[in-house]
Amino acid sequence: MKAHKRRVLIASRISKTLVLLLLSLFLPSCTFDYGEEVSAGEDDPDIIMGDVDYVRVRDGDPVVRFQAELAERYDARQTMELREFSFEQFYDHGNGVNATGRAGSALVELDSGNIQLGKSILIAVDSEDITIETDKLSWQDEKRVLAGNEIDAVNITRSDGTLFSGQGFTADVRSRTWTFSGAVEGIFVDKDEDKDKDADDEE
Repeated sequence: MKAHKRRVLIASRISKTLVLLLLSLFLPSCTFDYGEEVSAGEDDPDIIMGDVDYVRVRDGDPVVRFQAELAERYDARQTMELREFSFEQFYDHGNGVNATGRAGSALVELDSGNIQLGKSILIAVDSEDITIETDKLSWQDEKRVLAGNEIDAVNITRSDGTLFSGQGFTADVRSRTWTFSGAVEGIFVDKDEDKDKDADDEE
């Protein structure tokens, strides 16, 4: 039971950190007024930005740095598409990096806040010693749910040897729980149990 509770807590922290990063990166949006000019159509981006390098600042300190090879905004369908992007989350007034990540693509729904991430996703949260690797992740903003799909495995690793890999990954931020609905395998290292064992051996 202790190991199960610890896994839930770890996953909850991962989800919260990832959610904060994604919301910081994608939900702030720019609006440009082009007067009465009408867009060419839903398939044509209204704004195209290349080699994007964006730093979000709060109270004079950098919070998140976001870089993308290409960003395209579609006003008619209220989406933004990103290609080959990476991010860093800062702490200690910008002197340290708490989390980093990258993905080959992202589709952001500007109205709902939902986000679809794809292609070689890697997210590392240093403060929790957690790394997530997968090819597809989705964030449902209203439900506060982060999820993989039924096909692509989500790999969760820590430097202590903890490793989980499974399909159908879902993390519910509100209930602070996570599950794999499909096949899952892995190893969980309980540091507290290791310490207790060492203490018993010394006696």
